[in-house]
Amino acid sequence: MKNLLFFALALLLWGCGGTPASEEQTATTTEVPETEEPTADNALTPAEQSEGWILLFDGQTAEGWRGYNQDALPGSWTVEDGALMTGGTGGDSGGDIVYANQPFENFDLYLEWKIEKAGNSGIFYHVLEGEQYHALYENAPEYQLLDDIGFPQELLPNQYVGADYGMYVPGAGKQVKAAGEWNSSRIKFTPEKVTYFLNGKALLSFEPWSDDWQMRKEVGKWKDFPDYGMAKTGLIGLQDHGSKTWFKNIKIRPL
Repeated sequence: MKNLLFFALALLLWGCGGTPASEEQTATTTEVPETEEPTADNALTPAEQSEGWILLFDGQTAEGWRGYNQDALPGSWTVEDGALMTGGTGGDSGGDIVYANQPFENFDLYLEWKIEKAGNSGIFYHVLEGEQYHALYENAPEYQLLDDIGFPQELLPNQYVGADYGMYVPGAGKQVKAAGEWNSSRIKFTPEKVTYFLNGKALLSFEPWSDDWQMRKEVGKWKDFPDYGMAKTGLIGLQDHGSKTWFKNIKIRPL
């Protein structure tokens, strides 16, 4: 999925609307409180339980997860040392997974992840399934995961870690940890505002389905994917894009 076919168009967006001059494009990183630290990985605190958080991974099994448009978990995904891990054998399609127990509309999603050197992956939401779709990205927005430090290729500004992939660029001051170290990511989605966080700091915010959002879709990577980003509810998805990636403490609170 992640390629440079639309390099010139994305550079145009970066020049005309991709700078911090627009609050809907990026956000200067600011501190935000994390969820309360659990007493153990892959567990909810009593406070989180009372607030309505749902644990999507128990640290021992892949219960609730299966392959995208599949009935079972792809063989490349395993549970190791309390983490849901992809072996990195996926390609453009076929290796991605979804949490199939429940769709989500408005939500606060939190998880922790680490990736191998030069790795590439993603977090998806409002995922739709069907025979007309071959991969998550054909309809679902993506929070980009990447080894920013060790990735060998030069990418567009909206393709680095924390970007709304192909659409919105993280603000200045982003702090990402090196390959093999745990990062935390958070997505807060409402129809009025979507905010992405990395390691406790806000990266960007935008208004979904706004004129600005529609313009970016129509002239960028997603112009030939009419269903991209249009769903208002759907599944949570994780990508195997050919890199070993580990996930833990995956939890969500419906809003």
